Amino acid sequence: MCTSKGLFDVELAGVVAYSGLRILTDTWVHGCDLGVGDRFELSTYEVRESEIIEFAFQWDPLGLHTDASAAAHGRFGGIIASGVQTLGVFQRLAVIGHWRSWRIIAGRGIKDLRFEGPVHPADTLSGWFVISGVESVSRSVDVVTIAGTLSNQYGATVLTLTMELQLEHGLY
Repeated sequence: MCTSKGLFDVELAGVVAYSGLRILTDTWVHGCDLGVGDRFELSTYEVRESEIIEFAFQWDPLGLHTDASAAAHGRFGGIIASGVQTLGVFQRLAVIGHWRSWRIIAGRGIKDLRFEGPVHPADTLSGWFVISGVESVSRSVDVVTIAGTLSNQYGATVLTLTMELQLEHGLY
């Protein structure tokens, strides 16, 4: 389904993003439904110390993520989340808040990924993303580029990225 842009808001799963259309929660979002400048707010996620350590032991076993006593003497004064885990938080919030209602074919890539600041135990992360490009690459596929940010409860940015997603175009 595609509608004319510039008229309404997007409402998905109780989250409103100021955009050019209104989509009901039982409607799929296609590439042609999205426009440059559409902004989507993400909910919040509290990062637990046990989660940081468990993730790090499995995927990024550096002492600054796994060893509280060693990390206490380091640059950040204690353990911090892996950047890969922080990226996972962004992905989770984007999927739960928005992308599970989008006709995503696959991710195409991440560029300009920056870990701007540490994520400490008990930090509450939230963020947003904005559509920075929509390109039709075939009759049935659009590449949607998003620019996203995660911040902590103090407003400090901890992650920025640019990501490309392949979506079904929506008009066949």
